[in-house]
Amino acid sequence: MLKSFAAAAAMFVALGVGAAHSADYPNRTITVVVPFAAGGPTDTVTRLIAESMGKDLGQQLIVENVGGAGGTLGAGRVAKADADGYTLLLHHIGISTSATLYRKLPYDTLNAFDYVGLVTEVPMTIVARSDFEPTDLKSLVDYLKANKDKVTYANAGVGAASHLCGMLFMQKIETPLVTVPYKGTGPVMTDLVGKQVDLTCDQTTNTTNQIKTGKIKAYATTTKERVPALPDVPTATEGGLAGFEVGIWHGLYAPKGTSPEILKKLTASLQKALKDPNVVKRFADLGTTPSPEADATPEALKAKLSSEVERWAPVIKAAGVYAD
Repeated sequence: MLKSFAAAAAMFVALGVGAAHSADYPNRTITVVVPFAAGGPTDTVTRLIAESMGKDLGQQLIVENVGGAGGTLGAGRVAKADADGYTLLLHHIGISTSATLYRKLPYDTLNAFDYVGLVTEVPMTIVARSDFEPTDLKSLVDYLKANKDKVTYANAGVGAASHLCGMLFMQKIETPLVTVPYKGTGPVMTDLVGKQVDLTCDQTTNTTNQIKTGKIKAYATTTKERVPALPDVPTATEGGLAGFEVGIWHGLYAPKGTSPEILKKLTASLQKALKDPNVVKRFADLGTTPSPEADATPEALKAKLSSEVERWAPVIKAAGVYAD
């Protein structure tokens, strides 16, 4: 009887402490892990959101870049973190593809996290060095088919947005290209601008400024409609690749077991940040838009992740690309 009473008392104390922690959350700095290098598209998106959410929550959100293994190192770190709301993860579509790409993940993709909400879906652009010979998407495809062993396609590593888009593009045109993997988006863009590689496919958050300044050549966007920030760049469908559409969506996660009260505060703050005029403007400058409030929810993010794991599994298996 005494043991049962003691156990019950301990449980109520624990519940009381948890409720107290939730009530005064946050009372210190929050770390948002970006599982990629600083300066890349996901890093840019995260820093804009973190700044706005920090103002709303009254505590600073610092961004920590934990790159490596296609984003799985950073994701794994958050999966193992204390579920107290002070360590979060902002990841892109790669969290869904890694479930198939990697044979041995240190976490269960669909069950290792609690969900805060979707952040944005960034369009992709098919781009090349500024002096690349083809003049439009149709002539690009013809050129690639005739010179597949000579053209170099650069990506930022297994699981990166440029890797995924490239896989889909090569499948769509039924032409494998010489692939050059890099350790991050920054080096890819440096060598594309420097004309050391020929072609890549990457997010507008990383390519828009380079396209506008003429440092690289744009052939198409992977959207249904033209991107407002790049009105002169046709869609892939307009260019002759009907149905070639891919967006790199981003979501905000917390470790599994985070209290519902904390998750509710984080979701509400995310929704406010996505309506912040500065965030809206900066996103527009980068060729993207914030997720609508209906998508910036735990339910929408959970459904998105589940459907994307299913969508990408057969694509990756067909390509035969895996990582240990």
